[in-house]
Amino acid sequence: MKIGFDNQKYLNMQSEHILKRIGQFGDKLYLEFGGKLYDDYHASRVLPGFAPDSKLQMLLKLKEQAEIVISINAADIERNKVRHDYGITYDQDVLRLINVYREKELYVSSVVITRYAGQRSSDLFQEKLEAIGIKVYHHYSIDGYPNNVSHIVSEDGYGKNEYVETTRPLVIVTAPGPGSGKMATCLSQLYHENKRGVKAGYAKFETFPIWNLALKHPVNIAYEAATADLNDVNMIDPFHLDAYGITTVNYNRDIEIFPVVSAMFEAIYGECPYKSPTDMGVNMAGNCIVDDEACQEASRQEIIRRYFQSKLRYVHDEATKDEVYKQELLLNQAKITENDRKVVPAARAIAQKNGSPAAAFELADGTIVTGKTTDLLGASAAALLNAIKVLGGIDDSVELISHQFIQPIQGLKTKYLGSKNPRLHTDEVLIALSTYASTDENARIALEQLPKLAGCQFHCTVILSSVDKDTFKRLGVQITNDAVYERHDNNL
Repeated sequence: MKIGFDNQKYLNMQSEHILKRIGQFGDKLYLEFGGKLYDDYHASRVLPGFAPDSKLQMLLKLKEQAEIVISINAADIERNKVRHDYGITYDQDVLRLINVYREKELYVSSVVITRYAGQRSSDLFQEKLEAIGIKVYHHYSIDGYPNNVSHIVSEDGYGKNEYVETTRPLVIVTAPGPGSGKMATCLSQLYHENKRGVKAGYAKFETFPIWNLALKHPVNIAYEAATADLNDVNMIDPFHLDAYGITTVNYNRDIEIFPVVSAMFEAIYGECPYKSPTDMGVNMAGNCIVDDEACQEASRQEIIRRYFQSKLRYVHDEATKDEVYKQELLLNQAKITENDRKVVPAARAIAQKNGSPAAAFELADGTIVTGKTTDLLGASAAALLNAIKVLGGIDDSVELISHQFIQPIQGLKTKYLGSKNPRLHTDEVLIALSTYASTDENARIALEQLPKLAGCQFHCTVILSSVDKDTFKRLGVQITNDAVYERHDNNL
């Protein structure tokens, strides 16, 4: 994939800009951190060159000035809300984040449980946090939030929230996911800091949408595709346009809440330091794009991937039809179809020719490699072996693993492990290949090609098994599949 983003420039420019914003307010800055702090794979896909941990590396430049406060909604703890990308609950993710930050020597000072109402699940979670040395504070639901500003900015509103003790000039407020109360935590702290005579400020750090790219730039459309389940919509910031005559992009929730945020600033400080939601942001990513066409093409591919994900989620009853409709609309806005993902028509052509599931890889140089279902291998496993043969310069006629070697493994699966499907999955074929490689030179060469699959594209014409998805994820392959179950009685 062509590099389109200067990561080092981003690290330097972003950290300098945040320091400048701290200086704008004097004593302290509460920085609401949206999105993923250290594993932002969406950003790395649509901005090729952006490292998944770029935001974390940027914070490490500021670690002597920064501390982290994590917000989590008590209702999300109560209902065991799950992060679908990791398959863990929000409270488990808070513990995971704390461990990651501590390993990186970032100071995590506390956790704020928002909308707390004495829930037993929240109390049990608090005990876990306190056992590992994390302070816990409670913030409460406020009647009339967010519109009744006079009540919110009063002793009966923010005044009832517990004041979060912080000691450093930069307070990063992050969360396991949306709806956790990050902004409310920041604004509540401004109220309490002002009572104590501390001049604190607030800013927002969201990577997407990128404010200084066009509204319908593929990078910004890809953000809408990524948040289709939240129904976020990119919009021209009308406040920024009115104040400066400059067109910038923000998203609907920030634009809708800005009059309220502005009124809260005025109630706390007598004036609002910002004229628009764009002013509140500190994101410098748009200034670090060095190849716009590379980023546009990467984003178009991400839009298609998100479309396939939503269709799959719908089949699994995890998404609404409206989400799928929205993804179709975004495809139209980007002027692309699913066939603009080269592996899609390639895999479907093989499936139609053979009347069985098929798969296709697009390698880094654009080469398309396909795989079909056989008596020995599933389509994904076959495509994987064919891909590493091409990468290793091994002739297509070469049999990497002999039939005689595979058949005993099939017997193990069906006779002793109860599987009705004798075909090898990707993990099984890689284990077989690694064993075969101890005596076969071609197998050894093929195995050494696996790191080259990172960033490659893949599509399968049927729903992938969980083991195949996990294998490709570990290899760094960017996958899609048709939302169709394989029609046989075998266990996938």
